[in-house]
Amino acid sequence: MSRVNPTPAQRSFDEGRLMQVLVAPIVSEKATMVGEKSNAVTFKVLQDATKPEIKAAVELMFKVEVKGVSVANIKGKTKRFGKSVGRRDNVRKAYVTLKQGQELNLVGEGA
Repeated sequence: MSRVNPTPAQRSFDEGRLMQVLVAPIVSEKATMVGEKSNAVTFKVLQDATKPEIKAAVELMFKVEVKGVSVANIKGKTKRFGKSVGRRDNVRKAYVTLKQGQELNLVGEGA
């Protein structure tokens, strides 16, 4: 009998795709508050990225254990530039919660 949803052990992802799933970390006041409160890190991800892909990408790139992933789709605002009307891009945010004792430092310790 075939499985529609494979178990995590059976699931495999293309490593090249995983390197592209995470677009950028989101460093804002709200993201920092969420990070301190619930040990979570916020990323901007591809529009078609799935939760298992995001989890695998974070574990692959940062060598940490992920507890869970929450995703939010943010619709782009309509803005005016003089007479013309423009529109910002839609954004997909991923809130990645890390397991207890895990830490992910996005801020470099440079000058």
